[in-house]
Amino acid sequence: MPKKIPYAVASYEEIVRGGYHFVDKTRFIRELEDYKAPVFLRPRRFGKSLWCSILECYYDINRKCSFEELFGHTEIGRAPTPSRNSRMVMRLDFSKVKVGDSYPSLEESFDSICSEAMKVFLSSYGTALPGVSLSDTRSASDALNVILSTVRRSGHVPVYIIIDEYDNFTNQLVTSRQESLYSEVTTGDSFLRTFFKVIKAGVGDGSVAGVFITGVLPITIDELTSGFNIAEIITLKPSTLDMMGFTQAEVDAYVDAVFAEWGWDDGLKAQVSSELKTHYNGYRLLPDAKETLYNSTILNFYLKDLVLGGGKIPRETIDDNIRVDVNWLRLLAGGDDQARSIIEKLMFEGTIPVDMRSLRSKFNLRQFFDMRFLPLSLYYLGMLTFRDDYSLEFPNLTVKTIFTEYFNELERISVSDGYTDYFRKYLGDHDLAALFAGYWERYVGQIPAQAFDKVNENFYRCTFFELCSRYLSQKFVFSIEVNRPSGRSDFEAMGRPETEFKNIFLLIEFKHFTKTEGAKLGVLSWEAPQPREVAQVDAYAVDIHAMFPGMVVKRHVLYTVGNSGFKFFTL
Repeated sequence: MPKKIPYAVASYEEIVRGGYHFVDKTRFIRELEDYKAPVFLRPRRFGKSLWCSILECYYDINRKCSFEELFGHTEIGRAPTPSRNSRMVMRLDFSKVKVGDSYPSLEESFDSICSEAMKVFLSSYGTALPGVSLSDTRSASDALNVILSTVRRSGHVPVYIIIDEYDNFTNQLVTSRQESLYSEVTTGDSFLRTFFKVIKAGVGDGSVAGVFITGVLPITIDELTSGFNIAEIITLKPSTLDMMGFTQAEVDAYVDAVFAEWGWDDGLKAQVSSELKTHYNGYRLLPDAKETLYNSTILNFYLKDLVLGGGKIPRETIDDNIRVDVNWLRLLAGGDDQARSIIEKLMFEGTIPVDMRSLRSKFNLRQFFDMRFLPLSLYYLGMLTFRDDYSLEFPNLTVKTIFTEYFNELERISVSDGYTDYFRKYLGDHDLAALFAGYWERYVGQIPAQAFDKVNENFYRCTFFELCSRYLSQKFVFSIEVNRPSGRSDFEAMGRPETEFKNIFLLIEFKHFTKTEGAKLGVLSWEAPQPREVAQVDAYAVDIHAMFPGMVVKRHVLYTVGNSGFKFFTL
């Protein structure tokens, strides 16, 4: 029976016992044991909660008899560390903390969540810690202190503490503009700082053997460090860089396994692999990283749809859970005008400069809102990744599409009204030139005049792609800037196997001129495309035929001139 795809499955035991695929990252457990209190930050949907579950199963003394079942097939299972199954594990999830509008309500929710976790802990290990009662404790810190004091006196095995999404509720305070409440929670003798002080004391006296903390942003841990200065932020350590997220080799092996189980053909696999790479790969977490990474959760989102659809290429490629609300960007940038400036720079130029001296494992709230830190704030949120030592860029087509939607929202450009006739007509006459003319009339016609001095090839390519994906994804799989043997293809559309376009492959080579350049060269009067663009699109066609034999490749060359017009040629 084929294995299931573990999309949104964060329980390691469920993955092993439920017959799910599993990409083995357990070798990194050995790396983590070099640290007492590692903090590992990654964007949303990168598999952090599953990793917490793996650590819980590995260290839990109560799961000692299940070790072979849970880890026998893994790398760490074949060569375990001495500390396996030798801890009492306390797991906390701060994403459950409800964010209110007052310090007392926040403290009450925090205490309640931690109290429930500690009750689970005592129900699991109560026989080893007889007589522990939390009924007289007034706070989460008091309760934790009682437990750790008992552990220390009992001489029983120490506690391993796992804190998932440590900054979830504090980040919500930031996005809801409750800076004063955020400051109250993260400074002085607040309940949060006191809680971490108790953990630090436990590490010091040996009742806590280790701590593992996950989150998204480094700002809260920076605020806490005076009371929790044992934290070791390993987010940027080369040795753990690909602890979460999938490498290309891991994705290839994963896809091979799925296709072997279902007996699907190699042609479909080539198409799926190409789409996965375009949409989900590209996270270069350091400028000199050896390779880029895939976002594991949204890759599983795609593969689950593929399997449930019986091998039908999914129409939806963006998991809504990875979207960062545009209000985050407004907040970071300091308003619509600054947010618009950042988005336009990325949309028009494709990159944004970064000061590598600012790259650090932690920075505080004030720095987080400093415009100099904005590129790195977007990096931590998973919206940008390193292109080189000097600039950041979109990691993949998924994020680029999300930013195109941000642009449309900030500029109040409608992408819902007045387009259906153009796309319905294309399905009848297959006239791609007429479809682009409709885009130019309806979409480009809404672009503010002040933006036209900045528009370029990248902008036209991205926005045309977004509209085509929005209205024609039931017929085609669209991609832009695809790496091919002969170069980077500007725009591609592959007909879906179950449609009348199943053997059709569309290629467009984009070339942009400013209004001045276009007038000087007389571009809008050209009667034929230039040899250079023809040679390039012909080379891409050869690449496509080699990868997808039998495809009818339709080649096009498109010239845009500022906001003056365009010339579209079908070869």
